[in-house]
Amino acid sequence: MHVSIRARLVEVDQPLKDLTREKISKLSRFLTGMDFAEVCFSEERNPRIATNEVCEVTLTGHGHFVRAKSSAASAQAAMDLVVDKLEHQLVRLKGKLDGQKHGGPKRGHNHHVGLHVTPTNGTATAVLDEVMAPAPAAVSDLNEAHVVKVKQFVVVAMTVEDAALQMDLLQHDFYLFTNCETQRSAVIYRRDDGHLGLIDAA
Repeated sequence: MHVSIRARLVEVDQPLKDLTREKISKLSRFLTGMDFAEVCFSEERNPRIATNEVCEVTLTGHGHFVRAKSSAASAQAAMDLVVDKLEHQLVRLKGKLDGQKHGGPKRGHNHHVGLHVTPTNGTATAVLDEVMAPAPAAVSDLNEAHVVKVKQFVVVAMTVEDAALQMDLLQHDFYLFTNCETQRSAVIYRRDDGHLGLIDAA
């Protein structure tokens, strides 16, 4: 597994980089085919936050992205927490993939929005670019709000089940995709009651 490490507003020494590469690379034993990992270390600048060291990891493979983020009092501790999260997520993803191989629901059956995975021909929604700006102070008036973070995506067609799984793996509350049944843009999101909602363009 190729492991890329970057830091934002913090310094990461070589021993931590070496340890991170070692631990992240070992995650491939839970699911083969995860061939790329991007690790980002950062720091919360709020002095009132004790667990201000942040580690975020995104794994790529099988046409999916698996992401986890944790914070702790030290960068190494944050990284260890992320590795634990990723282990659980990879075990779940392997179970979904194995279930599909043994006769799981077929593509196009979107009657039950669950977390069953169906193949997407090796593709998934990919984050191509992310532009970060320093977080401004909170605004009290909507008119004062402005865009501080921009993400660009390649959006491909997938089933509702695939989109639900991808949202779960990325630990997002919503996910933009193209519904392969309707060929229209759609958003799946997590409701306050824990169930999932689907917004399908008319």
